[in-house]
Amino acid sequence: MALRFIGIDPDTGQQGSPTVWVDENTRELVLQGWKADGTLEAECAAFEAPGHAPGIPSHEAVIRIPARMAPMLRKACDVAEGTGL
Repeated sequence: MALRFIGIDPDTGQQGSPTVWVDENTRELVLQGWKADGTLEAECAAFEAPGHAPGIPSHEAVIRIPARMAPMLRKACDVAEGTGL
């Protein structure tokens, strides 16, 4: 794994900051965020996307990141797609 740091939420200080990386080997976004509470997790688990069973597989998680990090996510997408070096 070759993680490329993209950005960290500038408003969270020193205690657990949502962070965005790109794994340059797999071209995947790697996100650190706040754990979803039970209510949000249940709402997500109940959602039925076409062609998919409802629920959250045990190997996946629901996280939250603030909207102010959208520019970092856009940059991470560009890096993962090879268009943003």
